Amino acid sequence: MTDSPTTDGRPADHPPIRTGKVGVLLVNLGTPDAPDAKSVKRYLGEFLSDKRVVEIPALIWQPILRGIILNTRPKKSAHAYEQVWTPEGSPLAAITAAQARGLQARLGDGVIVRHAMRYQNPEMGKELDALLEAGCERILVAPLYPQYSGATTASALDAVADWIKARRRLPALRTLPPYHDDPAAIGALHADLSRQIGALSFTPELLLLSYHGMPERTLHLGDPYHCHCRKTSRLLAGRFAQSHPALRVETTFQSRFGKAKWLEPATDVVLAQEAKKGTKRVAIAAPGFSADCLETLEELAIRGRDDFLAAGGTDFAALGCLNAGEAGIDLIEALVRRELSGWI
Repeated sequence: MTDSPTTDGRPADHPPIRTGKVGVLLVNLGTPDAPDAKSVKRYLGEFLSDKRVVEIPALIWQPILRGIILNTRPKKSAHAYEQVWTPEGSPLAAITAAQARGLQARLGDGVIVRHAMRYQNPEMGKELDALLEAGCERILVAPLYPQYSGATTASALDAVADWIKARRRLPALRTLPPYHDDPAAIGALHADLSRQIGALSFTPELLLLSYHGMPERTLHLGDPYHCHCRKTSRLLAGRFAQSHPALRVETTFQSRFGKAKWLEPATDVVLAQEAKKGTKRVAIAAPGFSADCLETLEELAIRGRDDFLAAGGTDFAALGCLNAGEAGIDLIEALVRRELSGWI
């Protein structure tokens, strides 16, 4: 004999299933769980094993990675992380979590917002499972990379694809496109950088826009990343030409790794060259990063400052990313609401 149905027509013994919700998953690159060599080694092992990140055949690359890099680099990187670690943990992890909380407050109870990292924690698969378990039948996956790259955006979507292949019950899915030339993004960056420049104790002669580097071969293979970075810079330079006509704006690329030729000009090289040429006052910004992280807080703000001052510069300022400030949350909300059109 069948149990009497519930008010919604299901049998009384039917397991509860949450439905009808919309989810948003904010995704950033990743970070170690702690600023120690063991945690950094685990993070780098996952990150540098991604075929989207290192496009060298595994038979050649893995012995180099396991035999050399993971036995030498973690200690050095752990020291760098120690310099920027916060009481809330990794800056990237803490800021991304704050961005998710800020977006949740803006969107209200009709949408469930979570965040994840492509590498390490919180894991993308587990966070997608959590959204599904919470009743999200429609999910927007939002990689917070303004400029598209196979090593970032595509890799995040690879993780979504892996999750899809391992699950029986799936939601409808959308993904956030790159927003390197979005008027809302350019406007937010210009306004926030202008605010930070106005608060400095000096007037910069040069605004350096530094993007994470990529091997040059990726450009020739068709990756649009370099073009996206250059377009972001052109649009920002156009805004600054109107608001700060005396400010020179230049583009560079940071974080070279290995012996291959990378996108140029290199940030550290340009900082030294500018100082030697007589440039005394520099501000540097990272419009390719949605949140401050090791690359902005240690590589630019600490090592970049040292490089510039050692070469003869007198004033240096590393400007913050949009992060979870009002301008940053305004932008994320605008982008997400656009992609959720028809769902909310």
